[in-house]
Amino acid sequence: MVKYPSGSSAAYRKAAEEPKIRKKYTHRENVNFSDRGMNLEQMINESNKFYRIKEIAVVHKKPTPIQIVKVDYPKRSRAVIKEAYFRQESTTDYNGVYQGYYLDFEAKETKNKTNFPLKNFHEHQIIHLEQCLKQKGICFTIIGFTVLNRYFVTPASKIIEAWWDKDKSSVTLKEVEKWSIEIKSGFQPTLPYLKAVDHFIADRKLNNGK
Repeated sequence: MVKYPSGSSAAYRKAAEEPKIRKKYTHRENVNFSDRGMNLEQMINESNKFYRIKEIAVVHKKPTPIQIVKVDYPKRSRAVIKEAYFRQESTTDYNGVYQGYYLDFEAKETKNKTNFPLKNFHEHQIIHLEQCLKQKGICFTIIGFTVLNRYFVTPASKIIEAWWDKDKSSVTLKEVEKWSIEIKSGFQPTLPYLKAVDHFIADRKLNNGK
């Protein structure tokens, strides 16, 4: 069976007794979602939803292309995929448009505290990012050091350069800090990565003399 990734399922507990008085919820601007079981992909998906609703940007997670071979219909209203294959290699996780610029990026996370393994990227993803950069797209990666609760928006050019270096199997946290713009998880959007994209756009305009 093929299941589309939808993040971890929430667990629901039925309270033994419903309290008579509920505590009033007070919104805090610095709410941190990383300790609520939300992984990097979910944080980005929630952020993209917020950006679309507010008409700030249109960014979507790319669907994985599959070829369905066998489907069972236990009920008329329900179909269950029993067998399927990947039709082709996927490229990067996300793409979209923001302020007239094409965005293309990959999201990766690690439990390591001091380095990020480059094996997390595949050659076809690196080639795809190179091709998008040649077409003047804004390309980057969002790297999450989950144990440290730190998130970085790293220009794709830096990751591409490191990946092709046969002497490197990983990039250090210090290298990521040097290359990247660090962003903090919060509330609406959950992960404000467009703040980093604003810097990339400003740098491009400055270098182009516009």
